[in-house]
Amino acid sequence: MSTLELIAEMITPRSRVLDIGCGDGALIRHLFRGKGCDARGIEIDMAEVTRAVSHGLPVMHGDADLDLEHYPDGAFDYVVLSRTLQAVERPRWVLDQMLRIGAHAVVSFPNFGHWRVRLQLLTSGRMPMTRTWDRPWYETPNIHPCTIRDFFDLCTASGYTVERWLATDDEGRRTPWRRSRRLANLFGEQALFLLRANGTPSGTGGTP
Repeated sequence: MSTLELIAEMITPRSRVLDIGCGDGALIRHLFRGKGCDARGIEIDMAEVTRAVSHGLPVMHGDADLDLEHYPDGAFDYVVLSRTLQAVERPRWVLDQMLRIGAHAVVSFPNFGHWRVRLQLLTSGRMPMTRTWDRPWYETPNIHPCTIRDFFDLCTASGYTVERWLATDDEGRRTPWRRSRRLANLFGEQALFLLRANGTPSGTGGTP
């Protein structure tokens, strides 16, 4: 199962969805067809926006670090940030905005705590290069890499409720450490979280 399909699993049919950093709109298309969702996206790369719009998808040019504050409270049931958290300038602010404008946030990110990353840092003393972290440090858009343990700590400090989480390999295949944060942090190449703000009733979002 791909990361896209794992994200879609967390989203209720016929719900309102905003996909931040949506690229060419693959998730939006999947949610339209498979779940009947009212899905739309924002994307900073104008070439990707053009590609999505040319396929009839409701994607607009936007920057998560600047534009989320313009959305009204509770405008969406789910707000998705897939493999983009580490590239935004204000991760905590972006997450706060996601849980202001949406009942739930779905967040995925590459795990900087993976054992290959640790081993390369230990043995070479240089920023790691793996299939997940696949650009040299001076070319990467990633400015806030984090680990699964870091993200759990951020959720606790910020008052986010973790409704579901899992660690996967880079292709989105599930890994068997769901009940062990320590092992997930060591062996998971990426993580996927379903969040809600404390005080938001569980199960909100979407039409039954």
